[in-house]
This record gives sequence, C-alpha cells and structure tokens, in this order.
Amino acid sequence: MKDHIYDYRKFVIGGIALVIVLCYIARLAYLQLSDDEYKARAESNAFLNNIIFPSRGVIYDRNGELLVYNQPAYDIMVVMREMQHLDTLDFCHTLGITPEEFESRMATIKDRRKNPGYSTYTQQLFLSQIPSEEFSYFQEKLFRFPGFYVRERTIRRYATEHAAHILGDVAEVSSADVERDEYYDPGDYIGKQGVERSYEKELRGQKGVEVLLRDARGRIQGHYQDGALDRKPVPGKNLTLSIDIKLQQLGEYLMNGKMGSIVAIEPATGEILCMVSAPSYDPHRMEGKQRGAQMLEMQRDPMKPMLNRAISGTYPPGSTFKISQSLTFLQEGVISPSTLYPCVGGFRFGRLHLGCHAHGAPLPLVPAIATSCNSFFCWGLYHMFGNRKKYDSTQDAMTRWKDHMVSMGFGYKLGVDLPGEARGMIPNAAYYDRRLGKSWSALSVISISIGQGEVTLTPLQIANLGATVANRGYYITPHVVKKVEGSAVADSLLKKHKTMVDESYYKIAVEGMRSAVTGGTCRAANSLQYEVCGKTGTAQNRGQDHSVFMGFAPKENPQIAIAVYVENGGFGATYGVPIGALMMEQYINGALSPESEKKAETFHNKHIDYGTRER
Repeated sequence: MKDHIYDYRKFVIGGIALVIVLCYIARLAYLQLSDDEYKARAESNAFLNNIIFPSRGVIYDRNGELLVYNQPAYDIMVVMREMQHLDTLDFCHTLGITPEEFESRMATIKDRRKNPGYSTYTQQLFLSQIPSEEFSYFQEKLFRFPGFYVRERTIRRYATEHAAHILGDVAEVSSADVERDEYYDPGDYIGKQGVERSYEKELRGQKGVEVLLRDARGRIQGHYQDGALDRKPVPGKNLTLSIDIKLQQLGEYLMNGKMGSIVAIEPATGEILCMVSAPSYDPHRMEGKQRGAQMLEMQRDPMKPMLNRAISGTYPPGSTFKISQSLTFLQEGVISPSTLYPCVGGFRFGRLHLGCHAHGAPLPLVPAIATSCNSFFCWGLYHMFGNRKKYDSTQDAMTRWKDHMVSMGFGYKLGVDLPGEARGMIPNAAYYDRRLGKSWSALSVISISIGQGEVTLTPLQIANLGATVANRGYYITPHVVKKVEGSAVADSLLKKHKTMVDESYYKIAVEGMRSAVTGGTCRAANSLQYEVCGKTGTAQNRGQDHSVFMGFAPKENPQIAIAVYVENGGFGATYGVPIGALMMEQYINGALSPESEKKAETFHNKHIDYGTRER
C-alpha cells in the first residue's frame, strides 16, 4: 500500500521554500521601491542638499514704523560620516566652546529621542545663530574641519523696546513642532509667542534648496545639472500691525511700577491701537542664544512679566459692567429711562446690604450711570429675575441674562489674533443650580449686577464693551494685524457682531457715560477739545481694590475706545480715569500738551507696592 506521508512532506517543504523566496522578493522590492535609506546613502556621497532659508517677514506699526527686522546669522552643520580626524581642541577654540559642550552637542545629535530625524548621512545642526562677527573667524579655518558646513540664515532683531507681548519671539522648533508640520526640520525656527506665532505661516515664507555635486573626496564641484533642480526661497510676508507704537510706548510708560493692562480699540474697525500688559519686558531679551536664560529668569519672576494680562488675565469688571446691565434691563423691559430706584446707603433687602457711596436718590438711569449707583442695578437684576410674567423661573431669566452677556462679547473668547486669550466667566443657571441648589434667587447672586461675584472679564473684553457702545450696538472682532502683505486680513477678524439690544437703548447708555464725565465719577477725563464718554469701576479684591476705567471719544464718530485696569489701584478715578484720559489725548491729538506731559510723568513715577505676595 502506498505511503502518502512522503507526498505531504514534499508539499510542506516546497511551501516553506516558496514562502522564504517570497519574503526575499518582498524585502528586495521594499528596499528598492520604498526604503530611501540606501538611496540616501548613495546620493549623500554624490549630492549635498543645501537648504536656503527665506527671510522672515518684517513687522511695522500702523504708521509704517519698523518694529521687527532680520539680521544675518549662521548655523554650523555636521555630517557625521564625513567627520574624520577632527582636531577637537582647535575646533572648540575656534567656536569658543568647551570640549564638554562639544561632547554634549554630539550626544544630543545622536539621541534619536531628541533628534528623530538623525542620520549619519545628512546634515545635522551642531550650533545655531552664530553672529556674522563671530562667524568670520570660523570660516577662515573651515577647511580644517571635515564634515562641517555652514548654513546661512537670519535672526530676529527688534527696533523697539515696547510691545513685547504683541510682537512675540522666535525660537528653535520642538519635537512636537516637527511632528505637527512637515515643513520643519530639527534646528529650524518657529514663532513662539505673539504675532510671530499666530502669523507663523505668513511670516516664515518657503525654504529653497541648492543641489550641489560632490566628488569622491566630498569636495563641492558645483550645482548639479547647472542648478536645474535648485529651488529659490520665497520670502515671508510683511505684517502691518494696527498698533500705534507711540501710543503703546505712552501706555507702558504710564503703567511703570504697576500691574494691570491698557487696551485701546478703534471702534469702527476693531483694530487694536495698543495693548499694554504690565509689568512687561524688553523684547531684545528674547533675541538670539540668550533667549532661553532670559525666559527662565522671567518665568521665575513673581510679578509674571511674560503673562499678557490684556488677554490672559481675568478680573472682576466692577462698575464698568453696569453699562451691560443698563442695556439688558432696557431691552428686556425691566426698566425705562425714567424708572426710579432708591439708594439708602446702598441696596438693602432684609439682612442683605450691598453698600454704595453718597449721592442723591432715588434717581433714574442716566444719573445712576453717572454716579455709579450700586443700588439701582441691584434692583434691576432683582426685578428681572423675579418677573414671572415674562420668565417661567429664575433659571429662565438667568439664561436670558446670560444670552445678552454673550452677545456683548463676554463669557467666550473674542477671537483676537494672538495666542493665549482667556474666555473669562459669565455664570449660567446650571452653574448656580450646582452650587446653590435649585431654590436660589436673584438675592443669592445679586453682586453679578455690579460686576462682582463670579463675573470675570479680560481687559480686552472690557475695552470691547466700550467699542460696542461707541458703535451703538455692534463690535468687530478685535485684532492686532491691520494688513498682511499681498493678501487681506481674514474675514473672521472683520466680522460685525450685533448684540441683542436695540440701537435706541445704546443712545441712552451713551448719555449716561457722557454724564459720568461731565459731572459724575469720570470728571478727570473731561476735555474741552472733544466729548469723552466713560465709566469707572472699583473692583473689589481680597486686598486693595482694583482701579478700572472704560470709555471712548469723541462721543460722535468715536476714534478710540479704551479700558484701563490697574491692579490694587483703589478707586477707578485714582488711576484708571486719568491714565485713560492721557491715552485718549495722545491718540486723538497726536501728542500730549505740556500740562498733560507733567501728569504723565507723575503717573510714571507713582508705583504701587505689591510686596512679595504670591500671584
């Protein structure tokens, strides 16, 4: 009888052999068609791809004054396979580094975790941003150091000592940056903060490349195919900011020795005229190789100079918030311009007492704005939240209230073209249901009517409220870039946002803000040259109150809306109003009068003692 076992064994052995052959074929196909390693090795012996970096776009202020420009610098590159018989001591002496630094840099280059694109056949960054004056000495001796090459690039330089938070800076890419965008290679530079970051793609341009031919000894013979494969770099686009650098300079001068912010907006366009965050820092500190050490020092500073308080700081808006309450109560029919509310030393309801300063009472809306009466706005919120003819519940009224606040630009990011914007806090009904239970009432949250309690805004949002009132009911997304070379500003930055309040009610709010300047809490902002409208705020705080001012000028066809926020500055009239008045005068008139210059010097020299408290 025939044994079939040997027949099966024959097929098994044949199958194994076939699988082995197919594996070899697949591997060969992968190496030849997909894997570029051997191709790269072969080409690296014959070709050198010399990356040419584009010049980064320069930055101007709204009047054409140069703010940021480029300066030539050089990177030292190394091809590990070609680095033979190197005199390390001579090399280190030429570059002004120690042998320990040399070894450390080499170890970093070879570490694939820190340098994922590492290859012994391609150029790796050894040392970056060598200034031209230091580079010339190295270039004379370059022939002694096989495997090392020079790559020309530019570094950022600042023509101003101001606007650091707006301008931002550039630094070497992180591994995350390289993974996120294939444009970048290790050693490249990218915008890290300010407009350098938010407009990175416009500013960076496109890299070029020179394909150079080498002989068997690695010596450059010229351009491959006479440069047919070369690609010229495309320069980055220039930016024109909406910032008036002279106004910015004055704002930083006035905020010397203080913590807080000044934000000014052109109401008709949404263009940000200045954005001061104090304390600030000189942008020159972020230039070149010193950036890392300078940044670490500032991060350790308890005053947090790197924090852009204008868009990242959130504060109680205080009485500036009463303008939004006036408009909401009018629109919802809670009050009319002639509605009178009492003020007996403040708002009193049973055991609840929310104080107020001395003024006449009872009084209607316009004088209530002018005198900043706490009681008037507390009564308005009480009657709105308790109106069961219009709202089914307190929660329903609260939702309507919040909808008004959101339409005015509160509670969410405005969408400014800078990184790091905070949204602030506008509480909703669900928030209070969780915190207080579902039986809470207007009396439980009455302080939100005067910009206290859980309500917080950024200085940008407070300035935007001023711009919205100036426009009688709408705002355009605030932005710091006025023009991108060769293209228009994004449509999203020019969008007109209409609030839920009729224009007729804004006219009443404007009269109240004008009365605050002519005979109320903002008298220090009054001017004989143009009509100023304003509103003070004294925001309660765990320590000294914050000094706040929000306003615009002129009353008709406004040119500037502004918010001033001075942490622990006391009454709004102490710091907020006079600083705001000086800023408006500078922008509208183009300069300060001699008398105003003396006032500016006084505020420059007035420091607030913040001690060493943790912030």
